[in-house]
Amino acid sequence: MDLKQLIFDLCSVQGVSGCEEAAANAAKKYLDGIAEVTTDSNGNLFAVTGSKNAGKTILLDAHIDRIGVIVTDINENGFVKADRCGGIDSRVMQDSVLMTESGLKGTVCCLPPHLTNGKEDKAAPLSKLWVDFGMPADEVKKQIKIGDRLTFCLEPKALLGGKITAPALDNRCGAAALIYAAHLLSGKPCEYRVVILLSAQEETFGTGAITGAYQADADEAVTVDVSFASQPDVSGLYSGIGLGKGPMIGIAPILNKKMTNKLITLAKENNIPYQLEPISGSTGTNADHISVTRSGVKTALISIPQRYMHTPAEVISLSDVENTAKLICGYICSGGAFNG
Repeated sequence: MDLKQLIFDLCSVQGVSGCEEAAANAAKKYLDGIAEVTTDSNGNLFAVTGSKNAGKTILLDAHIDRIGVIVTDINENGFVKADRCGGIDSRVMQDSVLMTESGLKGTVCCLPPHLTNGKEDKAAPLSKLWVDFGMPADEVKKQIKIGDRLTFCLEPKALLGGKITAPALDNRCGAAALIYAAHLLSGKPCEYRVVILLSAQEETFGTGAITGAYQADADEAVTVDVSFASQPDVSGLYSGIGLGKGPMIGIAPILNKKMTNKLITLAKENNIPYQLEPISGSTGTNADHISVTRSGVKTALISIPQRYMHTPAEVISLSDVENTAKLICGYICSGGAFNG
């Protein structure tokens, strides 16, 4: 499997929170033939593989929605008002090119410095976000409706050193890691029924993980998401997290210690590079929702290091995605943390 092409395909489609169909369809193409693929009413995609009659089930989760904005108004001149749909960074919005799900492109309005008092050093709040599609109001209203989602119109690009940049790497690279893991697992002996959940609406509420984990009714779960890598002016823990130095294994009160320790042991035994991410409270990922599903699910967290999160130019290393998949595959093939 061409991992870079998989990530590019996933990052090239829409799928803002609440409208994940395009992303789910892109993922399904890579899962058909190696798993039983279904969807549910919340937009989640499930892919079941492994030993389907096994006595224990492991849930592998990665959210597949991406951040964007939602149309809230269209004025008499055809300018489109929008507000956040997920944690979009307002600092990168001015003059950005946005695209509707149907492919219409518009630019975010921005006052030229010549028409300001020169003091506009701060990012304009999203409450002032307007998008210009270059059409008269009647034509705009024919093609764009209140509630439509818009997101960045940029293509994934390869960088030097095995790195890539793209919008939506949070968390399409996590979804890619699970798809790649499914291919690594295909045909191998397995003690688990494996349920891959590409979950909806993580960026807005976590609805997909909450309902999807309930449906999966797993014995344990591994969530894959992104977390912070070092860059200029970052201090503390994340100043030591590097791209290409391996996935980040989470350590937190809400995460299962035995699973975490097994992942660390497997990484050492199989020469898989890894980094540790100690978290003092909740993780801010779907792991928080999954761990308290039903009567509780033993849960671990693996994060892919990323720079420039929630911007149109997120950056990751392909090797970290590949090693995340290898670590998950090793965990499953070894029987997990509770086989002794």
